[in-house]
Formats: sequence, structure tokens, C-alpha cells
Amino acid sequence: WVWGLSLGRGDQFENLDKHTQWGIDFLERYAKFVKERLEIEQTYAKQLRNLVKKYCPKRSKDEEPRFTSCLSFYTILNELNDYAGQREVVAEEMGHKVYGELMRYSQDLKAERKHHLQEGRKAQQYLDHCWKQMDNSKKKFERECREAEKSQLIYERLDSDINATKSEVEKAKSQLYLRTHMADESKNEYAAQLQTFNGEQWKHFNVAIPQIFKNLQDMDERRTVKLGESYRSFAEVERRVIPIISKCLEGMVAAAKAVDEKRDSTIVVESFKSGFEPPGDFPFEDYSQNIYRTGSDGTISTPKNEGVKPDPKHSMGKAKNKLWPFGKKPKLLIVLNTLPPKFSTDPIAYCLSEMKTVKPRISSFRGLKRGAPTLEDFSHLPPEQRRKRLQQKIEELNKELQKEMDQRDALNKMKDVYEKNPQMGDPSSLQPKISETICNMERLRSEIHKNESWLSEVEGKQSSRGDRRPSAEVNHHTPHGRESPEGSYTDDPSQEHRGPPQPDTHEFDDEFDDDDPLPAIGHCKALYAFDGQNEGTLVMKEDEVLYIIEEDKGDGWTRARKQSGEEGYVPTSYVEITLEKNSKGAVTYI
Repeated sequence: WVWGLSLGRGDQFENLDKHTQWGIDFLERYAKFVKERLEIEQTYAKQLRNLVKKYCPKRSKDEEPRFTSCLSFYTILNELNDYAGQREVVAEEMGHKVYGELMRYSQDLKAERKHHLQEGRKAQQYLDHCWKQMDNSKKKFERECREAEKSQLIYERLDSDINATKSEVEKAKSQLYLRTHMADESKNEYAAQLQTFNGEQWKHFNVAIPQIFKNLQDMDERRTVKLGESYRSFAEVERRVIPIISKCLEGMVAAAKAVDEKRDSTIVVESFKSGFEPPGDFPFEDYSQNIYRTGSDGTISTPKNEGVKPDPKHSMGKAKNKLWPFGKKPKLLIVLNTLPPKFSTDPIAYCLSEMKTVKPRISSFRGLKRGAPTLEDFSHLPPEQRRKRLQQKIEELNKELQKEMDQRDALNKMKDVYEKNPQMGDPSSLQPKISETICNMERLRSEIHKNESWLSEVEGKQSSRGDRRPSAEVNHHTPHGRESPEGSYTDDPSQEHRGPPQPDTHEFDDEFDDDDPLPAIGHCKALYAFDGQNEGTLVMKEDEVLYIIEEDKGDGWTRARKQSGEEGYVPTSYVEITLEKNSKGAVTYI
């Protein structure tokens, strides 16, 4: 009742009208502030999520790096995404519990204020109406009194006038009586209206207006309380997410502590370890054995063929460049007169026969970089990486096989239930699904067996490679004799008839060196099957994919390598060849 008792005068009604309007405007202003704040939170959360999405890996799970620094960064991104979610929670809570409540309350306040102001205006209008009635009765009473006074003066003048007739005097007297009576009635009416107005005025200023002011005061106080609650809710919304945000920050700190440089170094070794042995010592090749000795060279023993005149055709040959880990090997001179006679008569046939004796080669990294097709047995990878990929694939196949076995067991159990309770279902309806599951199991077992055989092959090669040590002294102690089929050199000419003669791999062609296979310059697809009955040729099936390691030199044959590493020549017209862009011009021909 503070407003009603202290501001009971009617002239404060307009001031309270303005004050209550200002209070509602202030409430809506604060609601607008909350709305802009939650929009900022929503924008902030959206930008954080876009940032996380931008820096999240877009590769498949198998291609994601396993380094602890990368994993920690991805963990930080996940925590930041959760943090963005909490900012969205803040925006949502502010929207529902603060902004929404304030706007609804503002509408209620406007309706209540309008009602109270209408009541005040009605009370004021009623008081004004009472005042007008009282004022009208007052004016009427005043007018009647003046008319009565005028009639009295007329009557007194005529009554004292000796010339006035009796009828005139009687008429003035009756007029005076009438005016006096009307003045008395007006007086009574005025008195009644005045009493009524005074009573309504007292009620207006002592009951109606104080009550209206009290209602306006209650409304304004409730508005103030609501603002205080909104301030508190605004802070509570932020405080409720602080524990979760703290956990997000703790997760970021834990991710930072999980970075392990030693573990990352180990992962690098595991990722790039190829399993290749380092190249052995390069053998010494003595080209001075066919040089004539003079008499002054007494310290050097005379070779057995001292009296033989050297053939100029077989003096020196052209050496090919060979790839080396950090550059090119030095060019070597090939002593052609040490080659068997068969090479001089038919060198191409001899090269083709020698291709059958070359050991299978392992694809080099250069073939991978040039975009060689990915093979099912991963033979395009280095041994160590191939072993890991095969082990990983076997584990995946075993998991799929286990799922199929579980599905088969479940179907068999369901079939038994149907057989015992035919009303639940038809057992024969499950047979196609059971047969399909069994076929999938057989297929997976076949895949597992095939990959296990490839894995055994890789592990066997790695163990044998570790036991083999190349010798660098073979050619150094060997004269210009021939090579036996077992690969050792001998001076006995009769050894030539025990097998096809083989040239020295270092003297004939550097590219037949086992330690450094030729790089793949492209790949080809077999258009037709080729039986490869001749020596040096390569058997291939239709649609089989091979690596190209040497182009057709114009004789209709292309040198290729199988996925298993076996090399040989295939007819150029039988394959569709695709050379890589970074090799001798990108060409695709059939």
C-alpha cells in the first residue's frame, strides 16, 4: 500500500503510468540482451564445429596416422567438439529458460498493466461524471435563486405602486411564489448532488485509486523480482556447464601429456620397414686378364691365352646405368670376348634363355610411386609391409568368419525351434539362408587359406634372405672361364655341355642384378592367354595384370614382370600397355 497511501492523489496516476511502461520496456530490453547473447553462443558453437570438421581427418580409418601426436590432436578436436556442444547447451538454456520466460512474462505484464490503467481511468471518469452532475445542480440552483430574487423585486415594486392593479400584484406574487419554490427544489437537488460527489470523491481518493496503485505496485515489484530471477538463471545456465567444460579441458591436457616421441619414432620404423637387406659389397672385376704382358711385367703371371690374338669385335661393350640407393652406379665395361660363343652367334636367343634363370624380383618403391595397381596378395609392397598387411587382412577375415559362424548357429537353433513348434514358422524357409551362410564361410576359409599361404611365403623369404650373405670375392679369383649351371665358375670347358651356358651377370647386363630389380615403367593387361613355351618367355592368363619393365625394341616382344616377381618376355600384340607419365612418354597402345 506504499503507492496507494503515499501517492493517493490523482495527479500521480500519469506518473505511475509512465513508470510502469518504463519497467516493461526495461524488461524487454534485457530480454533482447539475452537473445543477442544466445545468438553469439550459437554462432560461436557453429564456428567451433566447422573448425573441428575442417581439421578432422577425411581419410578412412585404416589410412589414419597412428602417431601419438596425431591421435592427441584428434582427441583435442573431439574435446573441442564437445565444448562446442556445451556452448550450444548454454544457448538453448538461455533461449528457453531466460529469453522465452521473459518474453512471456512481458506479455502478461502488458495485459495486467492495461487492466489496472483501465480501472483507474474508469474511476476517474466516474468521479468526473459525479462532479459534472453536482456542478450542473449547483448552476441550476444559482440560476433559480437569481430568478426568485428578480421575481421578489418585481413583486415589491408592484406592491408599492399605487397605480398597479390588483391583478398585476397577484400575478407578481404568484410568480414570486413559483420562483421561490423552484429555488428551494434546486437547493435540495444541489445539496444532494454535492453530498453524492463528496462521497464518491472520498471513495475515489481513499479506496479506488489506492487499490489501483497497490495493484500497479505489486505488478512492478513482481517485474523486479522476475528480473532478479532472470539474472540468476542467466548465471546458473553458465555455471551448470562448467563441470563438463572442465572435463573437456582436462581431456585436452591429458591428450597433450599422451604425446610420446619415442612411440612415434617406433611407429615410423613399423610403417616404413621394408625388410630388404642392405646391398652387399660390389665384386671386383679384373679386366686386365686379356691384356698382353710385356717382358718387363715379370711380377705378373702370363695368362693361359697369351698367344691368342684378341678379337676386336669382342673388345669392349656398352654398360647400362643401374639404379642405386643414392644415385647411379659407375658404368662398367663389358668384356665381350669372355662370353660363350652362343652369344656372338645369336645374342637375342641367348638373352631370352637367360631370362628364365633370373630370380623373381620384388617390386620397387618406384613402381608404387608410379601408380602400379594394388594387388590382392600385396606383392607390390616391400616384404615387411606386405607381411603386416597380410596379417591384418587375415585378422579381418577371421572376424568375418566368426560372424558367419555365429549366424549359422543362430539359424540352426531357430530351425530346431521351428521343427519342435511348427506353428512358430516353417523350418524349410531358413534353409536358403543357412546355405548362403555356409557358402560365405567356405569362401572366407578359402580366402584365409590363400592369405596364410602368401604370409608363409613372405616369412619364408625373409628368413632365407637373412641367412644368405653375398660374397664379394667370386669374380676376383675367377679367370675368364665359363659359368656352370650351378652358378660357380670353372676353367673346365667340358662343363659347357652340362647345361646352357650363362654369361657373367656383371659382364652381360647390369639390369639382371638380383639386388636391384628394374623399376616398373608402366603396367599392362593381357588381352589373350600366352603359354610361353619358349625359353625366356612368360606365361600369362587372359586379363592378368603385369608390370612393364622394358619397352618393345622393335622385335615385337615386351619385357614384363608378374606380381609374384617372375620376369620374361611377352608378345606386344597380346597386351594392352599403359606407360606412366614420368617414364619415357605416356603412351597407351594395344
